[in-house]
Amino acid sequence: MQLANLLTETRNPASEQIDTLPTEQMLRVFNDEDATVAARVAEQIPQIAKAVDAIYERVQKGGRLFYMGAGTSGRLGVLDASECPPTYGVPRDLVVGIMAGGDPALRVSSEGAEDSREQGAIDLLANGFNQSPGQDVLVGIAASGRTPYVLGAMEMAKQHGCLTVGLSCVPGSPVATASDIAITPATGAEVITGSTRMKAGTATKLALNMLSTGLMVKLGHVYGNLMTNVQTSNVKLVDRAERIIAAATGASAEQAASLLQQAGNVRTAIVMQKLGMTREAAEARLAAANQNLRKALGE
Repeated sequence: MQLANLLTETRNPASEQIDTLPTEQMLRVFNDEDATVAARVAEQIPQIAKAVDAIYERVQKGGRLFYMGAGTSGRLGVLDASECPPTYGVPRDLVVGIMAGGDPALRVSSEGAEDSREQGAIDLLANGFNQSPGQDVLVGIAASGRTPYVLGAMEMAKQHGCLTVGLSCVPGSPVATASDIAITPATGAEVITGSTRMKAGTATKLALNMLSTGLMVKLGHVYGNLMTNVQTSNVKLVDRAERIIAAATGASAEQAASLLQQAGNVRTAIVMQKLGMTREAAEARLAAANQNLRKALGE
């Protein structure tokens, strides 16, 4: 694949003289180009929805979601995965982020690590990817759509009949064609030629937000627009949990704080308050509803 022909490697005429512009005008060029990204992602919503539904189906059967990428793409995948447990109270291994070069590459660039197809497959298996068909899902992330590390992992997953999703910014790329579901927001030429941490990175972040958040909503970790399985691991999150209980039940701030202390978590507190139950009865009702709050409330 000729790198010079990739959309993400072409020169952007809007920024060809950017090094000569006053600061404010330079930044407006950045912003004008950024403003095009959401529309490109919007074009991909049918594909993103297809991916969310397919991932949900497999997670319901015990599968997990894996993100794999290199450089900016890898870091964004690791970021999205790492934020799921504190936000939605899911196990740390439900959404797994893997990047070329491993955890050290999160801080120190390891660009050469992306060139090995074999290492991609090795790293995927080393992180516990289940090769049973219909189980784990791999989302390969590559702005250019041709990263060997990602392609190697995707090829291995497909050989075992596992679902693969390709997230890239180049329609028709190897990552797109290698995937069962291709998500390809065509963000085009970057303000700084080839710097895909910019528009392509923003599009990738938006798409990953939709994939993981859509999955969590469908799993029942959201009630209305409230994160009812938030983990109360610091002062800010305790305060948020109390406000969520108050918003969901109409309780006062003082009542919400007391309910949280009695219940130990947000969902149990809401069931206790809305249905007038003891903690034990509320926990039993949630367990019978597979921890889905709306189902437990009979709504």
